[in-house]
Amino acid sequence: MADDPVPRLRELCLALPEVAERLNHGEPSWTVRRRTLVQYSARHPVDRLGFWCPAPLGEQEALVAGDPERFFRPPFVGPTWVGVYLDVPVDWVEVRELIVEAYRMIAPRKLVTRLE
Repeated sequence: MADDPVPRLRELCLALPEVAERLNHGEPSWTVRRRTLVQYSARHPVDRLGFWCPAPLGEQEALVAGDPERFFRPPFVGPTWVGVYLDVPVDWVEVRELIVEAYRMIAPRKLVTRLE
């Protein structure tokens, strides 16, 4: 993969109301009022680039089963999170949709209404 995916993730995340960037274990993550929205990782899974974010129950299972080359079960979190590989061709429109869906799940209602 020639392009660093972090700037694109940053752009998508910071476009949402009150999202802040911080380092988490030396890697970028984006939060909404201290709740993790997106966690980037160049270490987990081993030798892969990816990120994970909250997802509705069942979505992780469906995405991983449907396309295991693009989606994974993230480490350290449960079934309400989905991992997306970034070292394969990335559908940035789909990534944006996943991030916005995650935002709707974790952000306070007042912030979510600002999306419309």
